[in-house]
Amino acid sequence: MIPTYNERESLPRTIAAVHRFVPAAHVLVVDDGSPDGTADWTAEQAEHDERIHLLRRTEKNGLGAAYLAGFAWALERDYPVICEMDADGSHRGRDLPQLLAAIADGADLAIGARWVPGGAVVNWPLNRQLLSRGANVYVNAAIGLGVHDATAGFRAYRREVLSAIDLQAVRSQGYGFQIDLTLRTARAGFAIAEVPIVFVEREYGESKMSGNIIQEAFVNVAKWGAAERARRVRAALARRS
Repeated sequence: MIPTYNERESLPRTIAAVHRFVPAAHVLVVDDGSPDGTADWTAEQAEHDERIHLLRRTEKNGLGAAYLAGFAWALERDYPVICEMDADGSHRGRDLPQLLAAIADGADLAIGARWVPGGAVVNWPLNRQLLSRGANVYVNAAIGLGVHDATAGFRAYRREVLSAIDLQAVRSQGYGFQIDLTLRTARAGFAIAEVPIVFVEREYGESKMSGNIIQEAFVNVAKWGAAERARRVRAALARRS
C-alpha cells in the first residue's frame, strides 16, 4: 500500500522497484485527490497490469485516514501480508524482501528501522534526524515500547494483526499514526521485529510533515504513556489480589 498526494514523478520508480525485488506483489495506490495526475497515471497502469490497483479518495483527509482506507481494502481481499511504504523513494524496494522474510520467520509486524544496528539514513538533514531520533526516545520514555523506530512508515503486517486491533478507534495522523499502531500491536500480544533499512531522503515532491502533525504526536504519546502506566498498575494490583 502506497499513500500518495502529488507523487506523479516518483511513483513510477517506486512501483518499478517493488516489482523488481518482489515481482508477485500487488500494489495499492491510495490517492488523496492529487492534482498532478498521480491517480490518472495509476489508473492507466492498472488497466494492463493486474498487480496495480487504485483507491481514489476525493480529498486530502490526512495520512492516517489513507492508511486505514488501504488496510480496509486489503483486508476485504484476504491478502495474507499487508505492507506500507512511501511513494517518494525514501523507502527502497530492495529492502522489502527483508520485511517479508521477518514475517515468514514469525514476526507479526516487521518495521523497516533506521535507528537499529545496520540501519542508516542518506542525505537527511540533521534537524530531521534529531527530530526522528528524539521522537523515538520520547516514545520509549513515555510508553516503554522497547521499539527503536516506532515512527517508521515502512512496514509489513500479518493480516491477523490488522484484523485483531480496533482500526476504527484510530484517529492519529503522521508520526502519531505509526506510534499508535505499534502500541496497539504490542498491547495485543503480537510479535514485533525491527529490520535495518537504508532510508533515503526524497528526490521528488515535498515532505508532508507539519507542525500540527508533530504536536499531535507529542500530545498523544503523553496520553498513551499515562494510560499504559495506569494499565500496568491495574495489572500488578490484580496479580497481587
